[in-house]
Amino acid sequence: MPAIRYHDALNEALERMDDLGYERGGSADLANHGPMGAEALAALGHGGEVAAWVEGYRTAMPHHDLPARSFALDPADETSWRPALGDFSRAGDWEELFRRELAAAPWRDVLARWWPRLLPGLLAGLTHGLIRTAHAVRSLAAAEQPTPHQLTELARGMAYWAARFAHLPGEVRMSGHHDLAGAIAALPRTPYAGPGKRGRAVAAERLARPGELAGYHEALGALAPAGTQWLLSEMTTAFAGVYLGHPELFPVPLVHAVTAPAAVRLVLPHLPDELHAPSAAALWHVHTTLLVAFTDDRGGEETAAREAAETDVPPFDELIARAVEHGDEHVLKFTEACHREHALRPDPRYGAAVLAAQQRIKPRRG
Repeated sequence: MPAIRYHDALNEALERMDDLGYERGGSADLANHGPMGAEALAALGHGGEVAAWVEGYRTAMPHHDLPARSFALDPADETSWRPALGDFSRAGDWEELFRRELAAAPWRDVLARWWPRLLPGLLAGLTHGLIRTAHAVRSLAAAEQPTPHQLTELARGMAYWAARFAHLPGEVRMSGHHDLAGAIAALPRTPYAGPGKRGRAVAAERLARPGELAGYHEALGALAPAGTQWLLSEMTTAFAGVYLGHPELFPVPLVHAVTAPAAVRLVLPHLPDELHAPSAAALWHVHTTLLVAFTDDRGGEETAAREAAETDVPPFDELIARAVEHGDEHVLKFTEACHREHALRPDPRYGAAVLAAQQRIKPRRG
């Protein structure tokens, strides 16, 4: 049987998931990971597995309906669209806006126009707006001619980002004296108060008010200037280590501290150069927030690099096969991102973090 090409596998998957809403899981408001997981699986070279994965994903958890439209947003009128940022009831209006934009102009032009407008809300949906947009961008960049399903997916990625837009307090100033590892080490962590206070509920409270936590505003000015591509590699390696250093935490949220900068790397080639440095700054804003929200001490962060180097980790070909068998969408995306980042600048923390995620996150199949 001939192998199923990336383009064919992805477009079939997007067609089969076209009816899924932006979120899932009752009142939990969990992001729809279907298009991202399918694209990552195809990008890993397993196009033949995508159709079965999509069917399993659809039945694993009910999704919300696609959002209704209410009042059209005018992209040329800031007083029309800006108040709708972060208003999830306007998700359908945001999707329609981006559909119109993408029908009228090349997708790269639309992306470059809206990227700086959406960048301050990078935490949207725990960075899933960014990540879904980046997976859509990679699929479009690989296509000789974009399909309607691919353009719709980009519209939905940006719409989810806009509708879950999450403004963070403070402003990043890349004028400090720390490299990334030093800035992470210098950031104080606030212990959770009282017994039973460690968990997602407390993290959600902290995400709502990160500026009140010790060290947050100081950290925003801690980083020394650095080249964007270099800093992205520093971010993915360092936060692979952060993930390794916190086996006590719920295993999913800190995955995004790696997949978010890896997602930005996918998009930067399609953006003007002047948007690169602000993108890295926005990522550090998010990283600072994730650290103060989800960690209450440094855990094993300091020894993570050494322990990763001493761990017997399978090669990435085997880790990828295990991820496909595992089936969880976070494991697939994390494996793909770490594999891609490791190829650019090898580091044992990538493979060790993937192995840890595959062990900590419950498999969806196999």
